[in-house]
Amino acid sequence: MLAAAYLVATVGAFEGVTSSATSRRLLGAPCRPDFPILHQRVWEDKPLSYLDSAATSQKPKAVLDAMQQHQLKDNANVHRGAHLLSVRSTEAYEGARDKIAAFVNAASRQEIVFTRGATEAINLVAGTWGRANLHEGDEVVLSVMEHHSNLVPWQMLAAECGCVLKFARLDEHECLDLEHLRSLITPKTKLVSIAHVSNTLGCVNPVQEVVAAARSVGAAVLLDACQSVPHMPVDVQALGCDFLVASGHKMGGPSGIGFLYGRLDQLQAMPPWQGGGEMIDDVFLDRSTYAPPPSRFEAGTPAITQAVGLGAAVDYLSSFGMEEVAKYEEELGAHLYGRLSEVPGIRIYGPDPRNGHHRAALCAFNHESVHASDLATFLDQDGFAIRAGHHCTQPLHREFGAAGSARASLYVYNTVEEIDAFIDALRSTLDMFGSLE
Repeated sequence: MLAAAYLVATVGAFEGVTSSATSRRLLGAPCRPDFPILHQRVWEDKPLSYLDSAATSQKPKAVLDAMQQHQLKDNANVHRGAHLLSVRSTEAYEGARDKIAAFVNAASRQEIVFTRGATEAINLVAGTWGRANLHEGDEVVLSVMEHHSNLVPWQMLAAECGCVLKFARLDEHECLDLEHLRSLITPKTKLVSIAHVSNTLGCVNPVQEVVAAARSVGAAVLLDACQSVPHMPVDVQALGCDFLVASGHKMGGPSGIGFLYGRLDQLQAMPPWQGGGEMIDDVFLDRSTYAPPPSRFEAGTPAITQAVGLGAAVDYLSSFGMEEVAKYEEELGAHLYGRLSEVPGIRIYGPDPRNGHHRAALCAFNHESVHASDLATFLDQDGFAIRAGHHCTQPLHREFGAAGSARASLYVYNTVEEIDAFIDALRSTLDMFGSLE
């Protein structure tokens, strides 16, 4: 029955059927056959239940096949060769750029710069736009929930140029305190850089209000969209941000590839970041001129096969419709939060979706008497792959007086049944520790 439903849904998608019912059948259990890694048993013949997609997602066969086919048939350097393989490789690489531009509704393909991931993309902005525009006394507004990738580059730049970092706090619901953020923005503010969705709290930040506050003083806005682009529709023009970063490995694509969206006028005004081939126009012994964006920021031979894989991941997600992905994950996330909140002694971080708060399909949590790492270790023995640690948000955990937390995070291939099995395993583990009432 499941195979038949999967076949019908897949055929419908390829024939251009876009009804909600058809798209929804593709998500959850019916799409699991697309992910070869999920069909394995671990430890003592336990079925694998992968609940760590906020750290890295699994890849559908379509992505694996696209990368293999590129290596088998089209492998050659891009842009530089006149031979057929180079032409095909270039078409695939630049075609991936077009797919990403459409996926986030960039105004131009020139606004998409390939990077090794979101971390490199933020470092690129800090090292180019930041060095050119931030000086002693200028202000950068961040928040206490930021991933280290959106903290450390700005700390390094502040130590170099003397700019001042300011941090918006959380409100009573453990969401971004928008009024406090607004109060931090002054005529000295040059940049507001925040997560679109917190990888620990799961809260979805009010980007358009943040952008409006930044624009009131002429400040630029950077969004860390690692936890939003894979899970919901993201329209950079509607959001109004200047920069947006995302990582391929969190959206069904390979690691080692990601992208920076930059508003074209911003990218055109920015100096190069790295020097070498590809990013030049003319080179003389005593000087060089530089290519326009995006080439200006893509020095050297790029991650070609990885870009092809990312393009295939975009195709795969687009076949569902990101509105449907968001709806399905909202249901999963609410079920996870509700079931987890029933477990005695559990403290979940971030807003409660039962009170109308929009949050991502992830829960970071702690138990009052069992360490998060112990929970993760014993759950792994039952086949449940969750994360334990600070999730690259140490300052946020310090706000809560916690060294770290456990985290279960979901994606299109997870199901309600998996969540229920996870809760049963969690209760069993806590019972083993004598920690259930």
